[in-house]
Amino acid sequence: MKKLQSLLVGAMALGAVSMVNAGTLVINSDQADPAPKKAFAEIIQKFENENPDVTVKYNLYDKEGYKTAIRNWLATTPPDIVFWYAGNRMKAFVDRGLFEDVSDIWDQQELKKNMASAAPAMTINNKQWGIPYTYYQWGIYYRKDIFDKLGLSEPKTWDEFLAVNETLKSNDIAPIAIGTKYLWTAAGWFDYMNLRTNGLDFHIDLMDGKIPYTDPRVRKTFENWKVLIDKGYFLENHASYSWQEAQPFMYNGKAAMYLIGNFIVPNFPKELDGKMGFFQFPQIDPAVGMAEDAPMDTIHIPAKAANKEDARKFLAFMARADNQTLVNEALLQIPPHAKAKAPDDFFLNKGVEMLNNASGTAQFYDRDTDPSMAQEGMKGFQEFMVKPDRLDAILQRLEGVRKRVFK
Repeated sequence: MKKLQSLLVGAMALGAVSMVNAGTLVINSDQADPAPKKAFAEIIQKFENENPDVTVKYNLYDKEGYKTAIRNWLATTPPDIVFWYAGNRMKAFVDRGLFEDVSDIWDQQELKKNMASAAPAMTINNKQWGIPYTYYQWGIYYRKDIFDKLGLSEPKTWDEFLAVNETLKSNDIAPIAIGTKYLWTAAGWFDYMNLRTNGLDFHIDLMDGKIPYTDPRVRKTFENWKVLIDKGYFLENHASYSWQEAQPFMYNGKAAMYLIGNFIVPNFPKELDGKMGFFQFPQIDPAVGMAEDAPMDTIHIPAKAANKEDARKFLAFMARADNQTLVNEALLQIPPHAKAKAPDDFFLNKGVEMLNNASGTAQFYDRDTDPSMAQEGMKGFQEFMVKPDRLDAILQRLEGVRKRVFK
């Protein structure tokens, strides 16, 4: 590909970006999985074709290393564009003056109207600080063929969900696949247990540090979660697997369900075509609305970027409906732009319908709360899943972190 440089490096190899010539646009990205890697190769080729005076240097990093390295780049010698996330993850950098205000692009392209659902997550102090290019549903992906063989149907309520888990376990199938070596997967379980137990408003107040982790309502969330742990419904030794390493257990039939985002779909093996299904996380309390996690991925201009002129061109380019359609076709995800077209895909159609009917959406635990709180919270969730008897000590520890972080 013309002028495209792509480097996949591990966390140990992450270094500062070297100075480059004017007319070169340096982009640092964490979109290293096969589907997004291919999608952005096409996007950058298209951008270079439309802007022949701009050379793109596209640096590709693994996700876990990227989360650490971006903090160093932004404060020292940043690239011109970084990939990141909406919500509090973005706010942490905005508050420190590390992201550029791009409200002018939102105004020029009428994005408050064309991206109405995304605008709140991108707005701080009545200004917009980046461009969202995709969002996606979370929910439970499962082996339809295993359900059919055992006479199981998609559970709508908590009691039905527990019954499905018990049937699977009694047939020597791990009900729930999960890998918690990287902590964010356990956070997905916390989000849904809390959203279904206490509702979205409570969840957001907890994320904002307004509710103690020792509150009895938070404890109720963990008690509901503990039922699944105590009954042995989660994949054994999950703390030794990444989310990718846990997937084969579902694909080979040793596990049946996986609570995860729609980014898993491109990884489904061809031999499972037609054998995978999706259902909404079941209702726990009929009095509580059915809110969903719908994380949004974004691009930003660092405040200290060297080539802000071309960076603004790229953000404006990425905000267009045609390019949002192109990217999400490859990602099998949902474009934030109202005039963009979501791919016609079984899982996406389910997701769009579910999100359209949701009582509200959250970003995700480590995007909705302060980064320091998120890190300690996710450690606590993983520890709880391995040692649920430590619940009281974990909640006390998280409460200490909340008091320190939110003062």
